[in-house]
Formats: sequence, structure tokens, C-alpha cells
Amino acid sequence: MELTKNIFFNTDKLVANSTVKISYTGKLFQEQAEEVFIHYGFGSEWNNITDVKMEKTELGFQAEITLDDSDSLHFCFNDGNGNWDNNDNQNYSFEIEELPTSLILQDDLSLDSRPRLRRAYIWSKKIRLTIYKIITYLPKLISGNYKRKISND
Repeated sequence: MELTKNIFFNTDKLVANSTVKISYTGKLFQEQAEEVFIHYGFGSEWNNITDVKMEKTELGFQAEITLDDSDSLHFCFNDGNGNWDNNDNQNYSFEIEELPTSLILQDDLSLDSRPRLRRAYIWSKKIRLTIYKIITYLPKLISGNYKRKISND
């Protein structure tokens, strides 16, 4: 997903406490810089400032960073030689969303829910067996190639 020109993330949303891969194909990459560092921080005060050397690939420079639980991510790029790409002195800024609580699994398997799970499992096995038999024997019945076993009683 491209969030701004020449900067790509490997996810649709930046979610708190997750890891994200950032790809950069901006000015420093286009000027054939040998190495690029991402300089980033969190929140409006640029807390926890970190510099990470990005890996050079044919598709640009890439780095993985771990987001904290702040409300925003701010960053810029430099080549280690005093050349910066800081979005014309505005830096690059993106909102960080909280993890939706609806996606958090609750482990509340009480004693009365387990028999229901077991029954559902048994029914799914019965349905799969029935479908297997229909697929296997119905064509034989229709084509007439099904031979009944005759018992000698």
C-alpha cells in the first residue's frame, strides 16, 4: 500500500504494537545513495527516536520497525552524508491505530461449550463422509458399473 509518494508499507493500516516493513524509493534512492537510514519517533514529541539502516534492494530501501502504542509515527530519511529527505522540512507523519478489541480472541471455553464443540466436530465428520460416499458411488450407480456383492447365505 502506498501511503505517500515513494513510501510504501506492507500493511493497509499502521496498528499499535505491531511490526511494519517500510519501503522507500524517494530522492535518496533515485540519487543512487549507497546507504539510507530511517530516523523515526513516536507521538507529537518524537518520543523514542531511533535510527535504523535500511537494506538496499532493486526495489528501493527497506526496513522493519516495531510500532509502539503512540498515536502517530514520524520519520525522515538520510544517507549518512548530511543529505536528508524530510518531506520539505515537514517530515513524514502517519497515524497509528489501536488494535480493535473485536480481533482479540477470548479464551472462555467453559465446560458447557465443549460438548457443543464436540458435537459440531462429529457432525462435520459425518457430513464429509457422506459427501465422500456420494462422490465415490453416485457416478458408479448412474453409469451402471456398480456391482453389488451377493452374499451366499
